[in-house]
Amino acid sequence: MGEAKETKPPEGGMNRVLVSNIRELLAKRQEEERHAGLEQRVADKITRFAGSMPFVYLHLAIFGAWIAINLGWIGLPPFDPSFVILAMAASVEAIFLSTFVLISQNRLSASSERRADLDLQISLLTEHEITRLLQIMGAVAERMGIEFPANHEMKELEQHVEPSRVLDMLERESKSTAP
Repeated sequence: MGEAKETKPPEGGMNRVLVSNIRELLAKRQEEERHAGLEQRVADKITRFAGSMPFVYLHLAIFGAWIAINLGWIGLPPFDPSFVILAMAASVEAIFLSTFVLISQNRLSASSERRADLDLQISLLTEHEITRLLQIMGAVAERMGIEFPANHEMKELEQHVEPSRVLDMLERESKSTAP
């Protein structure tokens, strides 16, 4: 008789399927990022930088120097004493930054919708499988003469859920409880 081959335990105590799923999802995310267009990648990089502390420090330095110079605190001649140029530059920057953020949010929203669709499909499949298992368990119990609880709740659990009916009911209920 041969010795049993010892298999390497999964990473961090997680099962192999979970580790495989994590790697597959990360690979899918990297593939999506590689296929993003140049404009999308630029918008994402600008958005990441605009949401960072170095961005805040850079603006503190630029606006602080601008204000200090134009208030005459440094001894350099003011070039924008009424701060009109500063206000215009900040407004234009805000317009562009908000556009870049919206571009990035649109991509993230589309990605979130795909993940939500995947979650829904997996949940529906799981519900179907559990329903089928309950039906099989009931049939096996009946065949073996084992008393299986035939209560109202079990009968309901053995029925398939129709997603469109659930969505319709959610919509009706949310309309009836809306203020």
